[in-house]
Formats: sequence, structure tokens, C-alpha cells
Amino acid sequence: MNNAEDDRQARSLESVRACATRAQQGVSALASVPDADIDAALRHMAERLQTATTALLAANHHDVQGAASAGLSPALQDRLRLTDARLDAMASQLRALAEVPHEPRDTVLERRTDGLTVLERRRPVGVIGANFEARPNVTVDIASQLLKSRNGGVLRTGAAAQASSKALMAEVVEPALHKAGMDPGVIQLVPDADHASAYALVSIPDLVPMVILRGSGPSTRSLGDTAARFGVRTMAHADGGGVLYVGPASDEEAVHRLIVESLDRLGVCNRLNLLLIDQSSYARLLPGITAVLDKAGVAVSLPPHPHPRGYEWALDAARSATVTIDTAIDPLHAARIANEETSGLVAAVATQDPAVAAQFIDTYAGTGVMWNATTRLLDGFKLLGLPETGINIDRVPGPRGPVTFRDLHLRQLLVVPTAEVSEQPAQKRPENPHRLRPWNS
Repeated sequence: MNNAEDDRQARSLESVRACATRAQQGVSALASVPDADIDAALRHMAERLQTATTALLAANHHDVQGAASAGLSPALQDRLRLTDARLDAMASQLRALAEVPHEPRDTVLERRTDGLTVLERRRPVGVIGANFEARPNVTVDIASQLLKSRNGGVLRTGAAAQASSKALMAEVVEPALHKAGMDPGVIQLVPDADHASAYALVSIPDLVPMVILRGSGPSTRSLGDTAARFGVRTMAHADGGGVLYVGPASDEEAVHRLIVESLDRLGVCNRLNLLLIDQSSYARLLPGITAVLDKAGVAVSLPPHPHPRGYEWALDAARSATVTIDTAIDPLHAARIANEETSGLVAAVATQDPAVAAQFIDTYAGTGVMWNATTRLLDGFKLLGLPETGINIDRVPGPRGPVTFRDLHLRQLLVVPTAEVSEQPAQKRPENPHRLRPWNS
């Protein structure tokens, strides 16, 4: 490493530490902010998304033009693009989040016979970092979740989305916090997109003990490895890609619908990536499936494959409009393929036979599994009625799948004299008016 590289890394570390220190200064005050003020800030963000559109779309146009000139794939350009409709959707999600009841600070676990009561207390983490792909909407998604959970934040995005993210901070997040009477500096955006700043963010556990890593591929894995060396906890998925197993007793028309629904956006992690067809119906179903994919402008990769079966097409700029097709012997075999040869993000089974569905569901170990539903449903807002900070695919205790504000806390056990505890029963999680109805309702 030469002196110039050393200087660059030192500058990046200094910049990120300055952001984290500034965010930390505002965190303690968040603990005492009334719930109503937190929700007011979220509504102010929603309002700004719809009144500052000229500045936001101009900044985004600059980013999209740069992405096109740099040769980014159409799928990645789509992820980067903001429109009036997308800004409206972001605003709607913020208003929905503002209506979701806050989690209780203390929950009674046990009133003991010795005169003591055991409670579980939710405590904010402090300052949480987030490194995310070139999707400007994520700037607001994460900022809102951090605010709702009373955490500060240091956000870092790539060069492709810099102008958009800076505009969203300056035109939406900061004015909303200020209007609600809170410190606008509690959420920070790293001012440069140098890769060194991403590595700096995962290397300062004294200031940023946890970092959300969004995005896929080797860079995310490398950041996760660096974070582990420095003792920084991460929530991440370095790889994505949805799996659809078409089992026996499947409805062909429903299968075609699922395929189309799962490919509405090609640059996202939960899109259809690997299509497994039960060998008993492969020859019968393949022509219709390939016709549906062809009509959608999606190529197929048929066996024998010159690539790993779980190869993630969303990361292949030149061939993102591709789906891998293969056979599976039975539901157990299909689930094992999904477990062992894909990221473990999400899989779906298409069948009208409950026994087939049960075999697949019970065997698949990923973060989400769907029965006659698209893999695109693995999304915080679609499933939980909440924007997500990202999707975590850890195979250890902790939040898995879409991570929301409810997951961004530390558990503290508290033992106090029972006489000091109110007589109300143990609190249950408030109902979210925006979550989906149960699948079998």
C-alpha cells in the first residue's frame, strides 16, 4: 500500500468517525422525545417527499444520466430511478409507519412470589450504520426506521446514488427532524462514495456497533468479513435470488402468473432466479413456461448449465433478464437444492396438494417460504406493513428476513420490587393496522 492510499483511507476513516460522532451527540435526546413527535417527523418526511419533488427529481436525473453513461444495466438503472409515483409510494409508507404503534419500553415477564418483578426493557442500540446499494429510496427507508426505533444513524451509499441521497437528506430527512423539534444531525450521510468509507464504517465499534449491509455480491461479503474482524455486528445478505419449485398437482395458469409476478423488477434480490420443475411434469410444463418467459423478455438457462445452479442473475449486468430452469425429483429434493445451492433468501412452492407444500415448507430453511405466492412478497412493507432496513439471512438467533424498527433494539432484563410496577398486565405487541391479513383468513 502506498502513501497516497494510506492518506485516502485515513481521510475516509476521519470523515466517517466525524459523522458517527455527530450522530451520537443527538442520540441521548431521542430517548425522551414523545412518541407523537417521532411520528410527526415521519409525517413531515412524507410531506417533503411530495413538496420537494423538483429538487429531488433533478438530483435523481443527474444520477440516472451518470449511470447510463457508465454503462449500468437497465435493471440497475431502474433501481436507481425516482419518479413521482415512487416518491408518492415512499410518502405513503412513511405515513403508514407513523400510524404503527410504538413498541412498549417495558414488558412484564414475571411477577415473582418473593416480591420482585422481572421486566424486559427495550433499549436503542445507539448509532447504527447502513451501507446500501444505489437505491435512493433506501435512504429514507433506513432513516425512518432508525428514527422510529430511537437510534441515530450513519448512512453510506455508492457513487451512483450520491446526488439523490444527498438531496433526500437535505430536502426531506433533515427539514422533517428540525420541524419536529429534533436534532437533524442524528442521521448522517457519509459525504463521499469512496470504497474506503464503507470499510471505515464497519471498523469503528466504539461509535457504530452495528451496521446494516444491503446489496449482494463479493463487496458485501468482504465488508462482512471486515466487520467481524473489528467486532462490529452486521445484518446482511451478500447473496439473493428467489427460488420457485413447481410441484405435482400445480395449476399451470397459476404457475404462469407467479412467474410473471416474480419478475416485475429484475434488479431486486427477491426476484425469481431459479425455477425448479418437478420431474414428473417437466416435459409437459416446460413449453408453456418458456413461452411465458419469452413474452416477458426473459431468457432461460436450461440444463446442463455452464454456471452454478444458484447463480444470481440480478448481479449480472449483461444477462440480468435470465432465469435458470432445472428439474427436481420431489419436494424434498427441491428444498435441499434451495438450501444448499442458493442464498437461503426466499423460496416458493406452487402446488394444489397440501402434502407437497408441507414437505417443501418443512424442509426449506431460508428466511421466507411461500405457498402459491410470489417470492417478491419477502419485503418488509408487503408482509409486515413496515418499511425495512434490509433483509438478514443469518442462520443464528436474531432477526431474520426483513428487518424493521422492531428489531433495532437491545434487550435488557430488569428486576424491581413489585410494588414499584403498575398493576397492568404484561403488555402485548400493538396491532399494526397495515400488515397483511393472515394467509388463511
